Amino acid sequence: MGISDTTSQTPVVFLGHGSPMNTLEDNRYTRTWRELGQSLPRPRAILTISAHWFMGATAVTGMSKPRTIHDFFGFGAKLSNFDYPAAGAPDVAKEVIEMCKPRWVGFDDDSWGLDHGTWSVLAHVFPKADIPVIQLSINATKPMDYHLDLAARLAPLRKKGVLILGSGNVVHNLRRLNFSQPDHGFDWAHRFDDAAAELMTEAPGNILNLLGHPDYDLAVPVTDHFIPLLYVAALGAADGKKAASFARGYVAGSLSMSCYAFDAKCPTAARADEAGAAALPDPAVVPPDDTNA
Repeated sequence: MGISDTTSQTPVVFLGHGSPMNTLEDNRYTRTWRELGQSLPRPRAILTISAHWFMGATAVTGMSKPRTIHDFFGFGAKLSNFDYPAAGAPDVAKEVIEMCKPRWVGFDDDSWGLDHGTWSVLAHVFPKADIPVIQLSINATKPMDYHLDLAARLAPLRKKGVLILGSGNVVHNLRRLNFSQPDHGFDWAHRFDDAAAELMTEAPGNILNLLGHPDYDLAVPVTDHFIPLLYVAALGAADGKKAASFARGYVAGSLSMSCYAFDAKCPTAARADEAGAAALPDPAVVPPDDTNA
């Protein structure tokens, strides 16, 4: 990794994280995440917007030693014991609060930590856990344009060596999973994912056009995994940039693994014959909604 250059823009990245088991697996997606990390300039800190901190307020983690949160069920002891011991960055959290004014952002120094939306991908991007990490919550009570506005306010962080990472899934419908086709997507999932790809790579500033897509309700039954994409799109659009797409694929019909980056050297496209994304638990044992994937 290179040394952070705070005179240029640090990258902005969206990673489709899929199953928490990707933390432990070697597959075509985790390989692209590792390759991405090896090409990134070393940031001063990482700010993540994870689908899994979805609540009724906007807050940023401010503890110096964030805990590793195991916010899922049914994935076995090895994953439940996984630790990502990155330090926090209270100073960066305070910068976030100032940048977002007059929007209110709370300083969380004792409640949250790093959830699996953050550490399941950072375990590959920065496996040494030697870069400070903070998380920004997704305020579930706010309209979509609120998130675009908040993202734009975060843009100065990119001049200060902070890597911004959105972690979710463009298509995420756990109630429609079909485990008989582990690496394929339904037609409606392809249509929505393709529409998102066209916007991200051609006109990210128009990302809210997806709300009117005929397959939106199927692809985004809950907005938690979709909203991180909005932050990344807005940050790239603020610079007039277009995203690069470096991973596309599906899990069990109704979950897409698409990944995007702005201002980054993107990994080599994964080969279709490489191992696919990690699976979710057997739905006969753990219903998909209960996995918190």
